Amino acid sequence: MLHTAKKGFTLIELLIVVVIIGILAAIAIPKFSNTKDKAKLASVKTDIRNFMTAEEAYFSDNSTYGTYGQLSDGVKYDFALSPGNASTASSATDGGYSITVENASISKGIKSCTVDAGTTATDPKNAGVIVCAAP
Repeated sequence: MLHTAKKGFTLIELLIVVVIIGILAAIAIPKFSNTKDKAKLASVKTDIRNFMTAEEAYFSDNSTYGTYGQLSDGVKYDFALSPGNASTASSATDGGYSITVENASISKGIKSCTVDAGTTATDPKNAGVIVCAAP
C-alpha cells in the first residue's frame, strides 16, 4: 500500500498565523490613530499661520486688524479654516489680534492652539507665537 504525502497547513499553523496578524494589528491601530491626531493638530497650526498672514494683509490695507468675520468674507481676504477646524475665539483692535482654533475631532491630547499679537498679547514674550496647550 502506497501512502502519498498530503500537502497543506495544519490547523495549529493557521491559528498561529492569525494570532500573529492580530498582535501586529493591535500594535499598528493605536499608532495610526496618533498619526491622524498629529495631522489634525498640524492643520490647526497651519490655519493659524494663514490667519496671521491674512491679518497682516488686512492691516496693510486698513491700518487696523480685522476680526475673523472680516477676514473670512469670501471676497478680498478669503480666509477659510480647514474642514473640521473651528474658530472658538477671535478679537481684533487697532494694535493687535487674537484667535483660537480648535479641532474637536482630535481624540486625545491637545485640541486647540492660540496666537496673540500686538497689544492683545497677554504675554509679551509670546506675542505672535502659536501656543498649543492641553485643555
